[in-house]
Amino acid sequence: MPRLEIAADGFRLDDRPFRIISGGLHYFRVHPEQWADRLRKARLLGLNTVETYVPWNLHEPRPGEFHADGGLDLPRFLDLAAAEGLHVLLRPGPYICAEWEGGGLPSWLLADHDMELRSRDPRFMSAVDEYLEALMEAVRPHLGTTVIAVQLENEYGAYGTDTAYLAELAELLRRHGVDVPLFTCDQPADLGRGGLDGVLRTANFGSRVEAGLTELRRHQPEGPLMCAEFWIGWFDRWGGVHVTRDPEDAAGNLDQLLAAGASVNIYLLHGGTNFGFTNGANDKGVYRPTATSYDYDALLDEAGDPTPKYEAFRKVIAKYAPVPEEEVSAAAKLAPVRVELTEQADLFDQLAELGEPVLADRPQTMEELGQDVGFVLYETVLPAAGPMVLRAEQVRDRAQVFVDGQPVGVLERENHQQALAFTVPHPDSWLAVLVENQGRVNYGRQIHDRKGLLGEVTLDGRTVSSWNSRSLPLDRLDALTFDDAGRAVAGPAFRRGTVDIEEPADAYLALDGWTKGLTWINGFALGRYWSRGPQTTLYVPAPVLRAGRNEITVLELHAATTPWVELRDRPDLGPTED
Repeated sequence: MPRLEIAADGFRLDDRPFRIISGGLHYFRVHPEQWADRLRKARLLGLNTVETYVPWNLHEPRPGEFHADGGLDLPRFLDLAAAEGLHVLLRPGPYICAEWEGGGLPSWLLADHDMELRSRDPRFMSAVDEYLEALMEAVRPHLGTTVIAVQLENEYGAYGTDTAYLAELAELLRRHGVDVPLFTCDQPADLGRGGLDGVLRTANFGSRVEAGLTELRRHQPEGPLMCAEFWIGWFDRWGGVHVTRDPEDAAGNLDQLLAAGASVNIYLLHGGTNFGFTNGANDKGVYRPTATSYDYDALLDEAGDPTPKYEAFRKVIAKYAPVPEEEVSAAAKLAPVRVELTEQADLFDQLAELGEPVLADRPQTMEELGQDVGFVLYETVLPAAGPMVLRAEQVRDRAQVFVDGQPVGVLERENHQQALAFTVPHPDSWLAVLVENQGRVNYGRQIHDRKGLLGEVTLDGRTVSSWNSRSLPLDRLDALTFDDAGRAVAGPAFRRGTVDIEEPADAYLALDGWTKGLTWINGFALGRYWSRGPQTTLYVPAPVLRAGRNEITVLELHAATTPWVELRDRPDLGPTED
């Protein structure tokens, strides 16, 4: 059985010199019925390998509850890669960053208030041990055949300096059957902190190729040179622009990298989508949630279609490796159709069907409620009429405030807002605060990112000692009761409509005139939309649609100027920088 070996002069596979030419493809950001298509396009690009992270938080949403089926069927993904003749670089974390919710770390770790993530904290390491045991049981048959190397942690040098932590992780991987080479990856400036003796170091960069490889060689005098994340684009955040990179510039840097004899993992071959509530966020003094699209200006766009950058990279790769001559084309798209949303359901009228309240002397965090993502509704009775000021020590991340069901304002973590003044119409009015988790921080020291209303919450300077906290994960909508959409709704509301489709195909859902919320098609959560952009359409994978009647549901948190949405044949990811 051929195995990857690390020699002084480079990689060897089946005792022959081998160069890894890989591209990033995250199975969890792609509909599973489209995995085979994306992997085929990886092979046609000339790649011999694909790389994927593994999101611990999806595979183990509760302690000891490991899932590897449906869209999480990693063994099936590995089988499909093998069928295309592709090897796999597996990046199981436990931390993955990836602009993913919490960097892939399960939210239930944060229920322990003083647990230190990414450390030798015995509670953290015990949880990691159980996760790796379950994961490696699922993928062990692929080790050494399809999976040729496994990453140890992820860019740890940008977070900490405890090499003993990395050594413990390496020992856990070995104990659970990982007998292929391990590697670390770090940005060039972090290579000294993030590496571990005896484990292959690789570097992450998207330009300044010579400088990056020189720094890698300084820390690793012999062995393979590899860029484990060759950045060819970037991700988008809400309120920003759609980030792009010139194809010829990126291809030129790839040429320089391959000419130096280095191996490469292109980040990304195909970005995919942060479906549902899975996007992460960054916080370097200002909280910035990542957009739903993870297009990344990659070689394959969000629908898996080849871009000009794909063709430019294909030409470069052909100088160094065999590239199949087969043509790569775009998939069919659905003809544009407008869909009237004729039914509605007021969120506040549906609370009993969506979650049970928990009474306590303070607002409970999402983690205390055993909740991963979605919303928490906090409710209390206001003591008096007249002007009042609500203050919250920390809003994580966006709070809509209502008095007797009427909206009175919004507090946003992104804008450092913590106080709101309003007028209470009468004693015993009902205060409701709807808090949205807009994505847990996925990078840096802010990853201990608990959600909800944190710390002290006061009204006119007085602590409120009675709160109902209600989890609203919105993971199931089948219990909602809809009626005709004729009446006005002051607060958040679900709207629903149907559309008949003759033959399913990829599409893009446009929400012109809508403000902020989430969408589902046939129960599949497409993700968040927000009028602040940049993206104004959401990708709809063809397998989500069906021949015949299809149901579209939209949760609008504020208000819409139109009663319809539209399925279109092209995306709009927003303006780019000049």
